[in-house]
Amino acid sequence: MKFLANLKCNHTRESFREYAEILDANLSANDDVSVFAPASAFDEKRHIFRLGAQNFYPCESGAFTGEIGKAMLDEFEIKDVLIGHSERREILKESEEFLRAKFDFAAKNGWNVIYCIGESLQEYDAGQCDAAVLRQMNPVLEAGLVDADTVIAYEPVWAIGTGKAATAAYAQEVHGKIRALLRDKAAGVADKVRILYGGSVKPDNAAELFAGEDIDGFLVGGASLQADTFDKIVGAMA
Repeated sequence: MKFLANLKCNHTRESFREYAEILDANLSANDDVSVFAPASAFDEKRHIFRLGAQNFYPCESGAFTGEIGKAMLDEFEIKDVLIGHSERREILKESEEFLRAKFDFAAKNGWNVIYCIGESLQEYDAGQCDAAVLRQMNPVLEAGLVDADTVIAYEPVWAIGTGKAATAAYAQEVHGKIRALLRDKAAGVADKVRILYGGSVKPDNAAELFAGEDIDGFLVGGASLQADTFDKIVGAMA
């Protein structure tokens, strides 16, 4: 089972040092955990978890003001990268074409891609979840970018940071449809791709959500900001 903590635009280097100390003291070597900290909080210490990047620009380095290139991530031995999070799609207007370019760059460099997808509240209310998933998955599937190491993170946008989680039944229904799509368009790796759920995951609903046969772990946002709460989610599945 895979656990990812997305700290978003939270934590300084000092506060992340304290955060990391708590996880290092409580996680076991068998826990599959990555923490996506702000780049300004990266450290060179070896942790029991993997350090991941919330964002990168598909370049080694160059004239891309404010962006993070491969050379910068290499310095911290970053291999896990988030692509397509709804906040970057919606707020920063990253297009499907640009996300596919990021995915392609990451794949060529041997990075572990966590590709985020999910429907907006408007799409959810209109019953358009299937269309949203297809729109977001098709570009990378048609480009042949999804392989056995790809991780898909399904996050219904209406549940991110709202305290309103999808029901376990709904989450499994969508995950099952994602698995079916993979079997149709990436049959050779469909059953190896891990599909994570994200969206108001908490210690008290993690076990119920994980009961779905196609739910392979969690991408945790708000509940991961405090190390002890995130550790409780990991511990709830032990």
